[in-house]
Amino acid sequence: MTDSPKSTLSSLSGAKTDAVKEIDSPISVEVTRGSMVESRHRVSLAVVDADGHVVHSLGAFERVVYGRSAIKPLQAIPLVESGAAEAFNLSAAEIAIACASHDGEARHVETVEAWLPRIGCTVSDLECGAHLPYHQDSMIALLRSGAEPTAAYNNCSGKHSGFLTLAKHLGVETSGYIKYEHPVQQRILGVLESMCGLDLSDAPRGIDGCGIPVIGIPLGNIALGMARMADSSSQPEARQVACKKILDAMGAEPFMVAGSTRFCTRIMEATGGRALVKTGAEGVYCGAIPELKLGFALKVDDGATRAAEVATSQILRKLGIISDTHATSLADLIEPPLFNRAGTKTGQVRAAKDMPF
Repeated sequence: MTDSPKSTLSSLSGAKTDAVKEIDSPISVEVTRGSMVESRHRVSLAVVDADGHVVHSLGAFERVVYGRSAIKPLQAIPLVESGAAEAFNLSAAEIAIACASHDGEARHVETVEAWLPRIGCTVSDLECGAHLPYHQDSMIALLRSGAEPTAAYNNCSGKHSGFLTLAKHLGVETSGYIKYEHPVQQRILGVLESMCGLDLSDAPRGIDGCGIPVIGIPLGNIALGMARMADSSSQPEARQVACKKILDAMGAEPFMVAGSTRFCTRIMEATGGRALVKTGAEGVYCGAIPELKLGFALKVDDGATRAAEVATSQILRKLGIISDTHATSLADLIEPPLFNRAGTKTGQVRAAKDMPF
C-alpha cells in the first residue's frame, strides 16, 4: 500500500471520467487449495481524507467504477437532509436499512412492511422486484410456508422505501422513482456530485440490479464521498446532521445493514461502529472511519466479493481499527477458510504474501 499524503484528488475533480489511463492493479488476494495458490485477485483502493488527500492507495484508484450498493449511505443523504426522515419519524433501524443490502431475515422484512404504510404506500409500490431471502434459514422457512417472496424480501427494499419516503416528502409522483430523470434520483445525483467532487453529467450510466441508475465515478472520488461523510465539517449544516445521523444509525443497527452472518454487520459489531462499512456488487467496498476522518473505497477487478472482504479487512488493520484481538475473533472473515461439501477444510482466502500492506 502506498502512503502518499501529498497526493490529492484535485486533478480528478473536473476530469472527464473516461480519460484515466488504465493501470494494472496488483495481485492482492489469493485463494489456496492444499499447498498451492489456486486463484488470484487484483485490487485497487484509496483511503482519502475530506480534503481529497490520498492517505493510502493501491492500483488504479483513478479508474471509473460503478459504486453499486456500496454507496447506499451516500444515496441515503437526501432522505435525512430533506427532512423526510424526521417528518415520517424514521427510527435508527429504518435509516440503517435504507443503507442496506440485507439478507431478507425476518426483522428486515418486518421493518420494511411496517414502514411503508406510514408513508401511505404498500409493498406493491416498491419497484425493486422480488427475490428469495439470501439468508439460508430464512429462505427455507419461506419456502416451507408455501408463500412467495415479495419485493420486501429484496435486499434493496430498505433503500427503495427510503426513495418512496423522499418522494412523498417532496410531493412528487412515486411511480417511476427509479428513473434517472425522476426528482428523487436527480436529488441523489446532486448529492453524489457534491460529495464526490465531480460533475457527473457526462459520466457513464447503467441500471443497477434493483433498477435504479448507476453512475460511473472514479474510485478515489467515491472514497472522497465516504470521507466527507466521516468528516462532514465542511458541509452545510443540514448535511452535517444527515451524515452523522446515517453513520450513527449504521453503527447502532449493524444487523439492519446486512444480516446476522454477514461481513458488514460483523465488522461493525466487532468494532463498535468505529468502522462503517458497506458492500456492493462486483467486488466494490466502501467505508467511513469517523474517528480518523477518513473514507475508503476499493474495487476487485474480477468482481469477487470474497476478495473485497479480505482487502477491506486489511485496510481496517492498516488503520488500526481491527486490533490483534479483533483479528483473532474475526479470523474467519480476515482469512476465510474454504471447506468442501463434507466439511473438510480445503484452503483459504487470504492477503497475498507480497501485498504491499
